[in-house]
Amino acid sequence: MRVLLWHVHGSYTTSLVQGPHEYLLPTLPARGPWGRGRAETWEWPDRACEISPEEAQDADVDVVILQRPEELDHLAEAWLGGRRPGIDVPAVYLEHNAPQGRVNDMRHPAADRHGITLVHVTHFNALFWDAGSAATRVVEHGIVDPGHRYTGVLERAVVVVNEPVRRARVTGTDLIESLAETSGVPVDIFGMRSEPLGGRDVPQSQLHGEMAQRRVYLHPVRWTSLGLSLLEAMHLGMPVVALATTEVADAVPPEAGVVSNDPAKLADALRRLVRDPEEAVVRGKAGRAAAMARFGLDRFLRDWDDVLQEVSM
Repeated sequence: MRVLLWHVHGSYTTSLVQGPHEYLLPTLPARGPWGRGRAETWEWPDRACEISPEEAQDADVDVVILQRPEELDHLAEAWLGGRRPGIDVPAVYLEHNAPQGRVNDMRHPAADRHGITLVHVTHFNALFWDAGSAATRVVEHGIVDPGHRYTGVLERAVVVVNEPVRRARVTGTDLIESLAETSGVPVDIFGMRSEPLGGRDVPQSQLHGEMAQRRVYLHPVRWTSLGLSLLEAMHLGMPVVALATTEVADAVPPEAGVVSNDPAKLADALRRLVRDPEEAVVRGKAGRAAAMARFGLDRFLRDWDDVLQEVSM
């Protein structure tokens, strides 16, 4: 199949383009959010191809994957030369995020849109978004396995989060300092625009190696779908200490670490795992096994193939 999709989420798209299809990525000279093209910091196969607005006008497209309201409302139709998603071209709306706002007001932009299948990345999201009569599916995350790289040689915890200052309470930024102080465990922060908190924007090629040297992965996020960095940490073989919010409590088994909404329990877990490297190794191995079984790339791509085949029939 020839699949048109915008490069919105780098880590997710990296997994998706590992599939057997040809992926057409809208590209503009400025390479901003509406035409980013191929990734510069991830390795993508050649079948992930850039396409200009002129080329897209009459390009053969079997399915378009929408990811933002603007794509649904007008952008995809403009790029496709007037062909309407879900009417003239089979379409899927991939929703990465958990909904915001009051529970009764969590209506999805694709709600009641016939001809467009709404794909959620977690069961939590599917439960909380109001999709109306739109067809919905859940395709859980899949990770390109970075390999078991855990050493835990540094008696520190690590958080990977982008824009922790702007996103503040959403990402649990306010909890990091207090957990570090209460536990006595230093916490390193990696991610885009994390410098105001003393963090570093580590190149993608180095990130997994940096993470794996830390003793524990800390996930203090209050409200997100299911952080890909958390799943990557589990693939690396890292033990996990995490808030029991959104999908986390279901995705992280008890043997892989400690999941709780009690900061005192999280601080105690950080302290214990840093002091007991043997327990950290055992929990990390259990987490990797669980992540490989549930969030492996093969299962993810099979699920996506099923969705693409279904909507294109």
